[in-house]
Amino acid sequence: MTEIALKGNSVKTNMISIITAVYNQLNINKLYWEYLKRYTNSVFELIVVDNGSTDGSPEFFDSVGATVIRNGANYSYPYCQNKGLEIAKYDYLAFFNNDIIVSPEWDVRLISNMKQNDLDIVTACGIENLENRNATRKLKNRWKIYRNLLKIFGHSLFNLRLTHRLMYGDYERFCNRRFALFKGMTKDGFVGCAIFMKRQAIDKVGLWDERIQPADYDLYLRTIKRAIEKYDIKPMKICLDVFVHHYIRITLHSNPPDFADKGRLIPLEQKWDKEFLKYLEHIDD
Repeated sequence: MTEIALKGNSVKTNMISIITAVYNQLNINKLYWEYLKRYTNSVFELIVVDNGSTDGSPEFFDSVGATVIRNGANYSYPYCQNKGLEIAKYDYLAFFNNDIIVSPEWDVRLISNMKQNDLDIVTACGIENLENRNATRKLKNRWKIYRNLLKIFGHSLFNLRLTHRLMYGDYERFCNRRFALFKGMTKDGFVGCAIFMKRQAIDKVGLWDERIQPADYDLYLRTIKRAIEKYDIKPMKICLDVFVHHYIRITLHSNPPDFADKGRLIPLEQKWDKEFLKYLEHIDD
């Protein structure tokens, strides 16, 4: 495992374990790493949980100094997160999809927001969930146009970069403008591709539930339940001042095999009361 420290002239006091599950998609993995390296201010370790890739993805991550856990088969999302946690050594934990592009100083800004609002667990905002329904709908509709281009022309590095550029123009300017507009602001909810927490959050809400494939939603519900019952944590919040671009469902185009642990997976509704889930439907308003 290699500790990665970037921007050598800046003071680094935060240390982060970043856990990412992958299955093939070498081009998206290269792009993910490129921006992670460019925009992370803290010392970090990248733990990649590989689900049987055959396109050179694990070897690529080996080459850049990440720790690669080779599952040898395709496992569910929560199983992979827990595998990464087994060896993660830092007190800040990031659970990131590989098909995201982080924004400038994402780590410093998330940690600052967490401290300002006394939060243990947050997510960045993104195309899926912005400050209000109108803003979310507007950006989602815009991305649909460029996502269709990827469907037609493929996921080459050139096409991935081009659609990202067309979507935002100057991405740094877009993200920095959001930071200036929404500094320190949060809203209820989550964006599952970019979850960030203090390790003490795991002590309170527990490990990822390996029975639930939509484990990000399950984790969000558990923070609400814990907040109601114990008062020692706040429900997961979206930090509106930190944006991540998400290519959204691009991993499905890699045609991953069935989960090796599919036999233990259950629907979210089997664990959570339907009335409770219905009660939370207003969260994105």
